[in-house]
Amino acid sequence: MSDPTSVTVAPMTAAHADEVLAIYQAGIDEGDATFETTAPAWQAFDAAKLPEHRFVALDERGAVLGWVAATRVSDRCAYAGVVEHSVYVHPDARGRGVASALLKALIDSTEAAGIWTIQSGIFPENTASLALHRRAGFRVIGTRERVGRHHGRWRDVVLLERRSPVVL
Repeated sequence: MSDPTSVTVAPMTAAHADEVLAIYQAGIDEGDATFETTAPAWQAFDAAKLPEHRFVALDERGAVLGWVAATRVSDRCAYAGVVEHSVYVHPDARGRGVASALLKALIDSTEAAGIWTIQSGIFPENTASLALHRRAGFRVIGTRERVGRHHGRWRDVVLLERRSPVVL
């Protein structure tokens, strides 16, 4: 994998599907990224993510180092400016600024679209993700205790949000 100076952030397309889903599965397999147990098929993934708010980080060869994508939290008008996101980085590319570059692209795209809140739920054991989000301006809202079972044990989820300072 490459250094962060050679990372390019680009819109996610179907051409990135295999690498995006492989990175997702790697995060799933590590056990502290999501309640999911397997990555979905591309068609389901693609249908669930907002096309204008999903990006990949590419190295100089065009290999996917990580991805970020957002979904609507609700179809209700009151929540039109609120999205939930996920960000995943290939294990070999971690610690190189890939996730920060992806979050910046997401923040830029959502603010340009008038979205005022980006939220996420993160397992408390995922300390690297919690630190990344704090650096990107997210704040902890609270913890949902024992919100779901995962691999036979109850898991908590830390809720975070970033309120845009420019979308008022």
